[in-house]
Amino acid sequence: MSHDKLSDVVQATAAKFGIPGVAVGIWADGQEIFAAHGVTSLDNPLPVDQHTLFQLGSTTKPFTATALMRLVADGRVDLDAPVRRYVPELELADEQAAAEITVLNLLNHTAGLEWNLLSDTGDGDDALAEFVAKFPELRQIAPPGTRASYSQAGFNLVGRILEKVTGLTYEQAVASLVLEPVGLSSSFFAPEDVRARRFAEGHNPGEDGTLSVAQEWQVPRCQNPGGGLKSTVADLLRWARFHLADGRAESGAQVLPADVLRRMQVPTVELQASSLGDAFGICWFLRDVDGVRTFGHGGSANGQFAEFLIVPERNFAIAAVANAGPDGTSFNQAVVRWALENYLGVVDRDPEPIPYDAARAQEIVGQYDIDVMTLTIATDGTGLTLAAAIKPEIRAASEDEMPADYEPAAMGLLPGDGDEYIVTEGGLTGQRGFFSRDENGTVVAIDLAGRVFNRVPAASA
Repeated sequence: MSHDKLSDVVQATAAKFGIPGVAVGIWADGQEIFAAHGVTSLDNPLPVDQHTLFQLGSTTKPFTATALMRLVADGRVDLDAPVRRYVPELELADEQAAAEITVLNLLNHTAGLEWNLLSDTGDGDDALAEFVAKFPELRQIAPPGTRASYSQAGFNLVGRILEKVTGLTYEQAVASLVLEPVGLSSSFFAPEDVRARRFAEGHNPGEDGTLSVAQEWQVPRCQNPGGGLKSTVADLLRWARFHLADGRAESGAQVLPADVLRRMQVPTVELQASSLGDAFGICWFLRDVDGVRTFGHGGSANGQFAEFLIVPERNFAIAAVANAGPDGTSFNQAVVRWALENYLGVVDRDPEPIPYDAARAQEIVGQYDIDVMTLTIATDGTGLTLAAAIKPEIRAASEDEMPADYEPAAMGLLPGDGDEYIVTEGGLTGQRGFFSRDENGTVVAIDLAGRVFNRVPAASA
C-alpha cells in the first residue's frame, strides 16, 4: 500500500467530516507509514504532521496500566490485593465496597464505581490525593467484581496507587516507569512541555455548526491518570511496537517481562454488545474483528479524539488523531476500518438493526442519566433516536468549557432478545450497547460506551 494512497484517504475522510487537522500512523510489514492533513488550529494554523502533539484523552489509560504492571512485575503491587493495602485512606459511601475493591477491579473497570467526579482539585502535587478524598461522593452502581462499567474515577485511583507505592507524583511515576524506558520522548503531561512544541487545539461546533477553537484545553491534573497525556502518532507507533514485542524497548532494555505484557492482553471480563470490545483485558479493550484478535483503546478530550489499535498476529498497529468534535471519532474509526481492510484484508462491519418494533420501542423511550449527562431515547412512531447532552445545571455551574452535545440520531435494536442496540447516524454512529431490566422486566438502565446510565423516573424526566 503506497503512502500516497493513505494520504488521499486521510485527506478525503477529513474533508468529509470537516476536521481541521488529523494525523495517522500505521505500522505494517515492518515499516512506519504516516499521513497528516490540515492545521493545528483554525485561529493560529500550523501544518499537522506525525510529530504534532494531540490530547489522547482515555488513550492515556494503557500508559497508566502499564506503569502499574511494572510494579506488579517487581512484586510491589498485587493485583488481587484490596486497594486499601496501598491507599488506606480510601473511603466510599459503601464501606463494604471500599474494603473489597481490588487493584484488578480498577484496571478492568469492575469496581462498580460511577464514571467520574467532576472535580478540579488544583495543579499541586496533592491533586490526586484531594481527588480521592472526595470518593465518598462517588456513586456505587454495582458490587465490586459483578459487572464491567467504565470508570474514569477508578483509573484516577490507579494513579494514586502509583503515587503511594513509588513516592513520586503520578506524572513522575509514569515517566520513570514507562515513558523514558520505552523511549517515548514526545509524550507529556505538563502544559509547559507541550507548549514548547507544535500541538493541536480542539474544535467544537457552535449552534450554527461553525467550528471554533475549544478554549478549555488542559484537563484538571487529578484527571491525568485517566486522560491527561499528550502525544504524537510517531510516539504512539513506538508504543505499539513495545506492546507487540516481548517487553523490551527498542534500546534493548527489558522494561516489562513478556509474560506480564501478554497478561494485559488476556480477557478478564466479558463485555456485552459493546462497540468498544468483546472483553476487557488489563485496561485494553479486546475485540475480534473478522476473526482476527485485536486490542486497543480510544480516547476523547475537549474537541480532540484518538484511536489506537493493535493486531498482534499480523504485527500491525494504527494510531489516528483528530482535532474536532463531535465527528473526530467518526474520522478515526473510518480510517481505522479502511486500514484494516486495505492492509490486512480484515473487514469490520456494523451489525444491521431489525425493523422498527413499536411495542419494544415504548419499553425503552425515556431519559437515562449519569452524574453529568442525560441520554434521551425518543420515537416518532417510525423509528428510534438517541441524543446525549450535558445536563443544563452542570453546564450552568461549570466555569469550564464543555464538549458539544450529540443531537438526536437514528438508532435501532439488534436481533435477539438481549435488548441490544446500535446507533446508525451522527457522531455516535456505530456505538453499540444494551438495556438492563429489573426482576419485573422493566427497562431500568442503558449501557453506552461502557457506562451505565440509569433510567430517570417519568415524573422527573
